[in-house]
Amino acid sequence: MKTKLIAAIALVVAQMGATSSQAANRKVTIVNNSGYTIVEFQGSNVGANSWEEDILGNDVLEHGQKVDINFDDGTGYCKFDFLVTFDDGDQLTEKNFDVCSIGTFTID
Repeated sequence: MKTKLIAAIALVVAQMGATSSQAANRKVTIVNNSGYTIVEFQGSNVGANSWEEDILGNDVLEHGQKVDINFDDGTGYCKFDFLVTFDDGDQLTEKNFDVCSIGTFTID
């Protein structure tokens, strides 16, 4: 009987965890303090095998500017990898950024 009760409690706790990550806010403010213009910003959940399209589209993010991005891609993932491309061609990669618990990503 104890085993069944423990299993039932574990199942409820696991479901609560899944629900909270699915309902989590995935909005992140991207702040450019790099001194360069960001010409592309890509973010893909850690389960993806390739980079998603450029989130900025035809826009750029100048030094000192910020933009709010919603990373809710419908998968339930909270961890994302970011690829930032600057106007001089240099790139910055950030791995395993938790968009559910961290609301600001600052590029210095």
